[in-house]
Amino acid sequence: MALFTYSIMSHLLRLSANKASVLRTGTEGKCGAAVCLQFIRCQRSVDTKALQERQKQHMAKGLPRQKPITGVKQVIVVASGKGGVGKSTTAVNLALALMANDSSKSVGLLDADVYGPSIPKLMNLKGNPELSDNNLMIPLTNYGVPCMSMGFLVDDAAPIVWRGLMVMSAMEKLLRQVDWGSLDYLVIDMPPGTGDVQLSITQNIPVAGAVIVSTPQDIALLDARRGAEMFKKVNVPILGLVQNMSVFHCPKCQHQTHIFGSDGARQLAHTLGEEFLGDVPLHLNIRESSDRGQPVVVSCPQSPEAQAYRQVASAVERRLKEVNT
Repeated sequence: MALFTYSIMSHLLRLSANKASVLRTGTEGKCGAAVCLQFIRCQRSVDTKALQERQKQHMAKGLPRQKPITGVKQVIVVASGKGGVGKSTTAVNLALALMANDSSKSVGLLDADVYGPSIPKLMNLKGNPELSDNNLMIPLTNYGVPCMSMGFLVDDAAPIVWRGLMVMSAMEKLLRQVDWGSLDYLVIDMPPGTGDVQLSITQNIPVAGAVIVSTPQDIALLDARRGAEMFKKVNVPILGLVQNMSVFHCPKCQHQTHIFGSDGARQLAHTLGEEFLGDVPLHLNIRESSDRGQPVVVSCPQSPEAQAYRQVASAVERRLKEVNT
């Protein structure tokens, strides 16, 4: 089989960007003028309420139609407003916990953080994806979870220096040109923030629900709230909030210390009127197992840390049933 590499991806994206720019230069000016003229006429002939309705319909026409990913039943996005709160570690262990709770479920993992992919390290995966007979990328698999990431297409230390259009085109390929097979859940590890990638994903595919990850610290909660408000604006159901690094357990004396504060995410969930999905402690075992590429849910399945992730996964499954009924 052929290999799909970073150079091939870049070449395809440049072609797409050039084609898009050529198409824009031909008709956008005329279309823009026509829309403005029509808008002015509408203002003169209809009342404010009718005009607002017309504007809504016009905007709806400009948005892409959501199209399900072939073979994927439900998409779960794991997001945070701020980096460094353990979102990727939570996404990986959530995917594994969904399978651990029900071995009949098939779960995939997509790394949507184009600039800083973490899934290859966390899942102990390397190499370029092969291409199927249909020219679809075949995900790399470990622990029974098929994974796709930009990290498979670049060297570990290679920066990805792309503008927004190329990033969104890359996400389209990672979503549509991957042979995911048949999945009950596709867990998407979103990049931090509320930018192009988040909008591209939520507008192009139906998302069953979003999981917001935050530490209890005030500065992290501010951005977590922004992330939650973004999902509300794009009509993505919020499954709930996960409070990561909630408490530090000293490995020697077992003393508990709330380094980042206590119950901040729980209180934010109450303020937003959303579900609180659970606490995950700040524990050395989680960090060490993640650095080895052996997530705690599979390397220490009976540990309290693994059980915390499994409880979060159970809450996520319960919320999926509630929001989709």
